[in-house]
Amino acid sequence: MTGERVARLLVLAAVVGPLGVALGGRLGRRQGSAVVEVHARMASDGGWGPGAITVGVGDSLRLRLVSDDVMHGFAVGHTTIPPKDLKPGIPEDVTLRFDRPGTYTFYCTRWCGVNHWRMRGTIVVSGVGAEAAEDDREPVPVALDLDLDAPHPAAAVPGAAPDAARGWPLVAELPNADRDPEALGTAAPADVYLRLRADPAHAHRTDEELWNLVAALWLSAGSPAERRVGGELYAANCAACHGEGGDRRGVMAPALAASLPPSTMPGRGRPADFTDRRTMLGASSALLAGKILRGGMGTGMPNWGAILTDEQVRALVAHVWTFSLSDHQP
Repeated sequence: MTGERVARLLVLAAVVGPLGVALGGRLGRRQGSAVVEVHARMASDGGWGPGAITVGVGDSLRLRLVSDDVMHGFAVGHTTIPPKDLKPGIPEDVTLRFDRPGTYTFYCTRWCGVNHWRMRGTIVVSGVGAEAAEDDREPVPVALDLDLDAPHPAAAVPGAAPDAARGWPLVAELPNADRDPEALGTAAPADVYLRLRADPAHAHRTDEELWNLVAALWLSAGSPAERRVGGELYAANCAACHGEGGDRRGVMAPALAASLPPSTMPGRGRPADFTDRRTMLGASSALLAGKILRGGMGTGMPNWGAILTDEQVRALVAHVWTFSLSDHQP
């Protein structure tokens, strides 16, 4: 090999080598014994890099997390791995280990901009484990044949927010069939109110009493502890758009609406208002869970099914009901 040819090969290696490393970092990386450096940037600047990582079941996945711009957070859905805050320019090392195969979603936990929710990546865990991480059961809206995008106005609404605390004593008087959690999970509060209103056994009760009873029935589906968990999940993931009080006055709501393309659909681009009893009391817990799992098509709301467990979704739904039904419980 001549000296000139060697020189050309060295120049080629110098040019192609860094390019290959850069492309490999963005497109994904197989974890070996080395540390994988993952950079976090705002979604408009690329999000996570690499955005796809693979590792074997039981192997140690060593990550060095670095924020290149603003405060970000790192968490892995469907795991108990504690979230990690990432201050700009300060590396954070973390070692992960998965005992089940499947695809896990990692995401940003800090509201870093209107497209914060787009900051997601995947960790593909290969091999044989106790069970797959991905659930092959039919999603809630599919199993129940729910149309998540159809309007669901309530056929009746109370004049003021019901008071569940006053409805609790009345719940004990209902037959077990009327208190079945599974049946209540697929029904709308307004429909149950109308059924009770038409029942001669409740003819002596006022509308206010029946609405208080319905509120108590709905909140009985979740314990106070579960609603507290739901409140924490809501504050971390939902309040920036839907508002702390569920009235869609979140700090990100105006920017979200401005970032979406024009639409002829009424309300498209605006977060749902959980204080609107005309809309909420016509929905069911199953419908709300389906919307959370799938996300809002074209609304800027992400799908949370890749991140939240079934238990977390139930807790979140239990908390969301408190915006239109009081959350008092003895």
